[in-house]
Amino acid sequence: MASRETVRKAEALVEKAMKGNDASHDASHVWRVRDLALSLASEEGLSSNPHSLQIVELAALLHDIADYKYLRDPSEEKIVENFLEEEGIQETIKSKILKIIKGMGFKDEVTGNGSTEWFPEFGVVQDADRLDAIGAIGIARCFTFGGSRNRVLHDPAILPRTDLSKEQYMKKEEQTTINHFHEKLLKLKDMMKTKAGKRRAERRHKFMEEFVKEFYDEWNGVS
Repeated sequence: MASRETVRKAEALVEKAMKGNDASHDASHVWRVRDLALSLASEEGLSSNPHSLQIVELAALLHDIADYKYLRDPSEEKIVENFLEEEGIQETIKSKILKIIKGMGFKDEVTGNGSTEWFPEFGVVQDADRLDAIGAIGIARCFTFGGSRNRVLHDPAILPRTDLSKEQYMKKEEQTTINHFHEKLLKLKDMMKTKAGKRRAERRHKFMEEFVKEFYDEWNGVS
């Protein structure tokens, strides 16, 4: 694992950088992803390698600091890189952490622009982030984010988009919150990289499917 002092500084950086974000992408999200990532790493047999755990923990902690949805200043994109340099993180470890953070996003992978290369530490961090986007927590986060952007819950006239470019995915002004389940959340189960991630995703995915069905039934007055 990373030194406790470096982890403490990373946690402080998370709290500072993400202060003011809505609750769908706040520090609590990061703590959950970190805990999930370390748990998946253990299940995937990475616990015996301290370098692997350092990569996993720091990448999980720092993964959302320069999230494009909350970027207030282009200089924020350098915050993570600068932090790792200041902490004297070994070059090979730093390189892997940055590859994970830059390559783990849904928007690139779903549109075929993502990296086809991934390694065990990448898989557990990405899977952990995606697990937090589905299931009960994922539902809560989805509606929290939609509310923060003043999106309508559902409009039968606005259908989920099926053929998305990266640019189209990033522009969601006219989209509804429920459509996000079809455009992203219900796809994540089949995009998990690790066996441990796939196992955990099954239950969360099923819960979401049941929720979406109940949502439409209630909307249409048949439940």
